[in-house]
Amino acid sequence: MAEQTGRPHSGYAEHIGYDLTRRETGFAEVTLVVGPQHLNRSNIPHGGLLATLLDTALGYAGCWCGVPGHHRSAVTLSLTTSFTGQVRSGLLRATGRKGPSGTRIYTCTGEVLDPHGAVLAMAQGVFRYRSGSERPEGVPRHKG
Repeated sequence: MAEQTGRPHSGYAEHIGYDLTRRETGFAEVTLVVGPQHLNRSNIPHGGLLATLLDTALGYAGCWCGVPGHHRSAVTLSLTTSFTGQVRSGLLRATGRKGPSGTRIYTCTGEVLDPHGAVLAMAQGVFRYRSGSERPEGVPRHKG
């Protein structure tokens, strides 16, 4: 079962401009079209942008919740990122896959791909579920 996708509801997501394009149990994908606001002084996407995409995809991968009207959330405890390529434009695709997990802590791995499928960055992350989110049924989503 997949979850509704689109622009996540946060000021940061709006500012950066990424979209949640795929999400299911243990997997998430976020995409972003590179614009001039994402480039560093070398005219390539800033490493912090790639780390943001990875952190987001990995976080979503571990926080899947299949209960309508509920959600799960977590905080990042550590994120180790390796940069392996460069691109100047196009659609970036970051994927996250949930790995081993305990009751409160989970791990994920992921990568950012360029428009041709080449790996630009890879990451491993450790996350901690927020209160209530450690349960697969999550917590009711607050409206507002």
